[in-house]
Order: sequence, then structure tokens, then C-alpha cells
Amino acid sequence: MAEASGLCLWTSSTGGKARRGGFRYYRTMQPHRISILGVGLLGGSIGLALRPRLKGCKVIGYGHKRATLDAAIGLGAIDEGYDDLSQAVRGADLVILCTPVGLFRRLLAEMAPLLAPGTLVTDVGSTKRSIVRAAEELLPGGVHFVGSHPMAGSEKRGVEFARADLYEGALCIVTPTERTDAGALEKVEGFWRMLGMRTCRVSPEEHDRRLSDVSHLPHALAAALVSTQEEASAALAGKGFSDMTRIAGGDPGLWRDILMDNRDNVRASIGALRERLDGLDALLEKGDLEGVRAWLEQAAQRRRKLLGGSSE
Repeated sequence: MAEASGLCLWTSSTGGKARRGGFRYYRTMQPHRISILGVGLLGGSIGLALRPRLKGCKVIGYGHKRATLDAAIGLGAIDEGYDDLSQAVRGADLVILCTPVGLFRRLLAEMAPLLAPGTLVTDVGSTKRSIVRAAEELLPGGVHFVGSHPMAGSEKRGVEFARADLYEGALCIVTPTERTDAGALEKVEGFWRMLGMRTCRVSPEEHDRRLSDVSHLPHALAAALVSTQEEASAALAGKGFSDMTRIAGGDPGLWRDILMDNRDNVRASIGALRERLDGLDALLEKGDLEGVRAWLEQAAQRRRKLLGGSSE
């Protein structure tokens, strides 16, 4: 069994900093076939990143749109593309779910009878509790699932925006449970490190709680900010407004699924934000100059701390 630790960095199996290609899984077991279910920005970037790292491994893509699969083949992100799941996952050593999280349960149910014992399954989903539960419920014995959330991407969508360096230097959160196979966990961590990522382990529950604060609430807030502007006000906006609202341009369907899947935590985060803004509102109502300055200074100090003392 593998247990999740607190939020901390995990280095390569040989110690020291993670280095490209230096992981036991890929030294002792050369994967012959990796299946990427969903070849948009994240899935396409995985395929491109694998090219220089895994020679002789066939990368298979799955999706509903033939045009997207053909584009991914043309970009070199995948070798073959199928709109039939059985063809896409047949013989795979590793399957990576890269579709919106709302599709994961159905895909797990459909692929369960198609996977051979020893197959590894992971994902790139932004929520974890429901995904991990579904995988543990639906996948057969001998097929090992390890939840993953690579903290990389952008508001852009589509395989045309895929980049081979998207994952370089970023953090991947893996979310083992008491039922997670320890060997599978090490292999999945090794896979993400091979792509240039750092890894840490947290439980699915802690992941969803923490990510609500630092990812899901910020996206909802950016969308709310964009939606509350009058046209005349928006015409006067500067770079600060653009920077704060950039992520509101993300895929609405994808973010709908994330917010709904983690809605209990997102509602708690909204409540905490509302309390913070209510505090500012009360200071403004009283005309409390020093109170407003202290409110802003507390936030500025917090940001400097988060950025390690940098002012940018």
C-alpha cells in the first residue's frame, strides 16, 4: 500500500534533483505503447514531450473528432489516432486520461474490460476524489490507477497549442490512497519526472480542498470579474485587468465539470472570499484609512512570502 504524505517535493529514485530519463521504470521496462485519451493541449503536449525521451514507444491518441486526431498526428504528438476506445487502449502499458473530468467515469467503465493485467492508468484531472473513487471501483484487479494532476497548461485549448516543454519545471501532484499499489505509484511519478516535472503526494481529499483555494476559486473569480464590467469600463481596462482575468478564457465545459465536481470545496472558498471582501467593505463604509492600508499591506506581505521575497 502507498500512503499520501503532506505537500512536499519528491525527487528521483536515485536521489538528488529529478533528471530526464533517470527513473527506474524507464530503465527496466521500456513501454511499447502509451495511450492518450484526449489529445488537446495537455494530451498533445505529453505526446510531443515523449518524442525525444522514449524512442521506439508508440503513442496512441483517442478522441471523437477525426480532424483533431489527424492534426495531432501531423504535429507529431501521436503516432496513431482512433475514435474507437478498444483500438486506442489495446495493448497499452500506460493509459493517460486527458479529457474533461466529466467524461472520466464513463471512459474508466468502458476501458475496464479492455485492459490487460499490469496496465497503468493515470490522468491529468483538476479534481481527484471522484476520479480516484471511480477508478478504484471500476478497474479490475491487476490494473493499477494513480491519480495525477500536472500543474501546467494555459487558457488556450486545442492540440495546435501543444508544446513539448509545457511540463518542464512544473509540479505534478499525485494522489495515492491506501489502495494504491506502491510500485505503480513509483512508476507514475517516474513518468512525470521524465517529462521534467517535480512531484509531490497528497491525498485526493486534501488535493481537492487545496486546489479549490489556489485554482478553482481563482478561475471562478476571474469569470465573475469579466462578467461584472460595463462595456464602457472594460474599454478603459489596462494590463492589470487583463492579467487578472486571463484564465477566464478557459474552456467553459471543462471548467463547468471541475467546479461542479468540487462544488463543496469551491463553495467554502467562495464563503472565505466573501468574508474577506465584507471586511474591506466595512472598512470603506467607516472611511477607515489605516484599516484599508493594513488590509492591503497584509495581502502584499502574503504575496511576497508566497513568491519567496520577490516583488514580481
